[in-house]
Amino acid sequence: MKYFEKVLIANRGEIAIRIMRACRELGIETVAIYSEPDKNSLHVKYADEAFPVGEAHPSKSYLNKDKIIKTARQAGADAIHPGYGFLAENSGFAKLCEEENINFIGPSWKSIEAMGSKLGSKHMMEKAGVPVLPYTPEGVKSIDEAKKIAGKIGYPVIVKASAGGGGIGMQIVESEDGLEEAIEKGMRIAQSAFGDPTVFIEKYLVKPRHIEFQILCDKQGNGVHLFDRECSIQRRHQKLVEEAPCPIMTDELREKMSHSALKVAEVSGYYNAGTVEFLYSEGNYYFMEMNTRLQVEHTVTEMITGVDLVRQQLKIAAGEDLSLSQDDITIRGHAIECRINAEDPLNNFTADPGKIVRYRSPGGPGIRVDSGIHMGYSIPPMYDSMISKLCSWGMNRQECIERMRRAIYEYVIIGVHTTLPMHHAIMCDRDFITGNTHTHFLTDEHIKKNLARFLRDDEARMQTLAASLRHGKQSAAITAAVNVYIRSQNPES
Repeated sequence: MKYFEKVLIANRGEIAIRIMRACRELGIETVAIYSEPDKNSLHVKYADEAFPVGEAHPSKSYLNKDKIIKTARQAGADAIHPGYGFLAENSGFAKLCEEENINFIGPSWKSIEAMGSKLGSKHMMEKAGVPVLPYTPEGVKSIDEAKKIAGKIGYPVIVKASAGGGGIGMQIVESEDGLEEAIEKGMRIAQSAFGDPTVFIEKYLVKPRHIEFQILCDKQGNGVHLFDRECSIQRRHQKLVEEAPCPIMTDELREKMSHSALKVAEVSGYYNAGTVEFLYSEGNYYFMEMNTRLQVEHTVTEMITGVDLVRQQLKIAAGEDLSLSQDDITIRGHAIECRINAEDPLNNFTADPGKIVRYRSPGGPGIRVDSGIHMGYSIPPMYDSMISKLCSWGMNRQECIERMRRAIYEYVIIGVHTTLPMHHAIMCDRDFITGNTHTHFLTDEHIKKNLARFLRDDEARMQTLAASLRHGKQSAAITAAVNVYIRSQNPES
């Protein structure tokens, strides 16, 4: 069955290609859109058709709602998939699609709007009996009032933008002395990033785990969960490593959390793919937010369940009943995803756009690479720094980690700094190996200590292998090892 004739993908890079692959398998034609610097990107070449939508800045291209709708009309697309980021959680765009009689492959605009407000969604969850952290029930109206409430909640607290996402604008406050400055800064950032200065205060957990549940719901009210993911390895509140299932999950905890996740979907009238995120600490879990879209880390869920989430999104958007019951979905093995960013982890994760002068992706048993890059590709500076997702699967967590180490060793990206050396360090970290992680696992000290050690190891290995190369021993293993060092130490070489 062909669910749509033609789907426009309102995104770029690896997620655009991921969606196009699912469409191609189902015999659906695809339409790419691209900004001026993306005209030679891989997603443009992969699509059946491609149309320019504007200049480099997202507001003039990938966030230009009217232009994207016009392009969909021009291409004859009967559906739009937003991917993640950009317009994926923009209720106004979903509503515009509905008004223009174009299928939006995602939830209803009403669900997006309801869950898009952190404050509004917390109110909804409280009424539904889903656990939430202590918080201010309204946006901060005065500093004096905020100080009183924060004192009742108990420090430390965190100031959050109600309309926010991706950790943008979050301010951790240890005592009353820093509260006023944090609120003022948070409001400025919220206004600039989201057009809404509303901020609220929430109890801050010092070392929680970030655990989330993937759900699928159809338009007829049927819903299932596809188990849990652990996403505690973060920097600046943005995820770097995700795995499924959560290493500390028990049957009892999974039963409670999955029930809460499906309750969130029920009370918000949700359909399509979504993710309910929780914080977990000392035996208790708390609703954090719902992401009303496909997640970056959907890959690890697909790898342990065998369920193609994008294919399911397409079917649900076309009005089909869920073809899966909860008993159909089981966990097989373990999966890990490393987000490979064009950043320098030894320089405060500064973005490092530029031209990739050599590229070789890893392979072998249990390895998946979702990427939108290639040798000769120039990474533009105005978009997200994530350039690929490296995933491993194993029959158990230990095998999965071992395969990821090997894949990182094989992965060659020369021309820009990447987070690959840092991922190498994480995969060899004793606490990570034992599953002892939390959202503040990657402190500056931890990063520098571990990266420095692994880079020194690479340097010693490089010196030995370089000597071998001078004697003509051009084995693939030697070349790969030398490239690992070059990539980490001197990308311009």
